Amino acid sequence: MRWLLLFLLAGMLGGCGTMADPSTWFQGDDPASEPAELVDFTPVIQPRQLWSMDIGDTGTAFRRLAPTVVEGMLYAVNEEGELRAVDARTGNLSWRMETGLPASAGPGAGSGLVVFGTREAQVVAYAADTGEKRWSTDLTSEILAAPAVSDDVVVVHTADGKLFGLNALNGEQLWLYDHKVPVLTLRGSSSPVISGGTVYCGLAGGKMVALSLDSGLLEWEKHITVPSGRSELERMVDVDADPLVYSGTVYGAAYQGDVAAMGEGSGKIFWKRKMSVYNNMAVNWQQLVVTDARGHVWSLDPDSGAARWRQQALQNRGVTGAAIQGDYTVVGDNEGYLHWLSSSDGSMAARMDIGNAIVAAPIVADDVLYSLTSGGKLVALGLPEE
Repeated sequence: MRWLLLFLLAGMLGGCGTMADPSTWFQGDDPASEPAELVDFTPVIQPRQLWSMDIGDTGTAFRRLAPTVVEGMLYAVNEEGELRAVDARTGNLSWRMETGLPASAGPGAGSGLVVFGTREAQVVAYAADTGEKRWSTDLTSEILAAPAVSDDVVVVHTADGKLFGLNALNGEQLWLYDHKVPVLTLRGSSSPVISGGTVYCGLAGGKMVALSLDSGLLEWEKHITVPSGRSELERMVDVDADPLVYSGTVYGAAYQGDVAAMGEGSGKIFWKRKMSVYNNMAVNWQQLVVTDARGHVWSLDPDSGAARWRQQALQNRGVTGAAIQGDYTVVGDNEGYLHWLSSSDGSMAARMDIGNAIVAAPIVADDVLYSLTSGGKLVALGLPEE
């Protein structure tokens, strides 16, 4: 989850984009806004730690720093720009590069590159096998979304609403898609996702777009949610969750809006469900897992949007986006706990304290779950062996 500041009055008067963490706006003396207390339960499973390491502070969600796993290697960067490549299974360090850059989003990886963005509007690429710097490019605004990497193109979403297609060999600009940012927005951006020859990305204002990866030309755009209301705050319907592309469907979600399923090729909307979401989601053939703005964890039918179950025990605990590990749904919270829920009914199955606040959704690769705290503790966790 992104811990963000609200400068609402300044934004209204100045006419510029403003950012916020919606989970904290209305907290006060209202008991309903207090974080839910954790309740004891009998664990069903005991996740086992495979390895852990300290990579240095990753800060709050002002910076969208989260590990990524590609071809058995895990790549992670801290807020000081120290970039690491680690064997995802063993935790053995392959290489480390001290870039000295103020990292704000990423890394993204693929096709022999590791790429991250900075607070100073720069995107930088390094060789995935050695850590050698390949190129850097200055863009127009701070980068708050992980870059997407293909064989030929690196796609970057900047905080001022632009999508850049960069040459993967040298970082030169190939194309630009420009989107006007509303007066008031959440501080954060949806990361672009590449599938085949198309790049998908959510935008401030409630839209999802599909662009040609080669040219940046618009293939389709759809409103996940249409802004409504009398005030800028009421009309704020950002799409900050990353698109999910699965089995011919693109799933998107908007804050103060809807969760929606769209056709990958056409953008045809298959279904919508009213729900306020700004965290990333997870999907498999059985379920689409969503954490809403209140911290409730939902399991939805991916074909219809119908609710399978809802877990409310983590309300107001700063719950992250979800990951799916085996038969379990996993989320983190801002007190450093990971929670495993049964994917069949949402009941609590396990809990583990890993340290500082967890601000990025856990990720799962080859049945191993990886989670990173704001203090820089990176852990790899497996399910019990049968």
